[in-house]
Amino acid sequence: MNVIDIAKNVLDIESRAISELKNFLDENFESIVNLIFKSTGRLVVCGMGKSGIIGKKIAATLASTGTSSFFLHPGEAYHGDLGMIGKDDILLLLSNSGETDEVLKLIPFLKYNGNLIVSMTGNSKSTLAINSTFHINIFVEEEACPLQLAPTSSTTATLAMGDALAVALMKLRDFKDKDFAQFHPGGSLGKRLLTTIKTVMKKDKLPICNETTSIKDIIHIMTQGQYGLVVVMNKDSICGIITDYDLRQVMERYEKTFFNLKAVDIMNKTPKTINENEKISQASEIMKKNKINALLVVDDKNNLSGVVHLRDFEI
Repeated sequence: MNVIDIAKNVLDIESRAISELKNFLDENFESIVNLIFKSTGRLVVCGMGKSGIIGKKIAATLASTGTSSFFLHPGEAYHGDLGMIGKDDILLLLSNSGETDEVLKLIPFLKYNGNLIVSMTGNSKSTLAINSTFHINIFVEEEACPLQLAPTSSTTATLAMGDALAVALMKLRDFKDKDFAQFHPGGSLGKRLLTTIKTVMKKDKLPICNETTSIKDIIHIMTQGQYGLVVVMNKDSICGIITDYDLRQVMERYEKTFFNLKAVDIMNKTPKTINENEKISQASEIMKKNKINALLVVDDKNNLSGVVHLRDFEI
């Protein structure tokens, strides 16, 4: 078997493992989601080894999609970090075997503390499953590891079930892109939804001409401006816009008299504008709808304050 065949076999095994998880979804899973949704506490995810690594990702996904959650290392918890757990918190304990000693040691405290325990294991008869309030079965027929030793299919199944849990909670919370952006202000989505046009627009040395400006000068101004457009102004009023596309169209149509034309002859008298206080997500929508890559930016008095180009907010 060559390397490509080996890789394909791994993907086949793991995709089957995920697909078969659907058979374990029932009213039990729905009850868990509803309890977490209604909880006033946090969802504390806990796991050891590879399950712990997957647990960190699950907790991060939950936290970024509206469910207050954090990861707690079972070893650290047993040596003092149990104080981080409140009485209203729900514990999501991960262990494929359901017999991980470091995780099992937490159960007496959690029961004494009155915490709801949700376990995710591949053995519904394991010690962890039996001692949990709710159990989510993530059993897989085989690991992708040929030795059946390294967690592969089982960790993939755990991650997928964690995603199913997070997305179900997202839907119940009616979690929107604007909510996601608030938790990701540094990401591309956060930038698009939270950043105003004013902070990214070009406002100095704008490519401006008047109605009588010649084609030759328009080309020079457009080249200097580097935005592929020139704004046609009459004192403080916006008269129109000329884009590089407009120039190409006019050049083909008036080949012989092209250089005799003025700005007023070729400008678009109804340019698309956006207020400087709008978010760049709105600018992106306007550009997409009108199939353009730049907008004129105006202030509250509808005076020109800048120009914004698609590349100004591309990440």
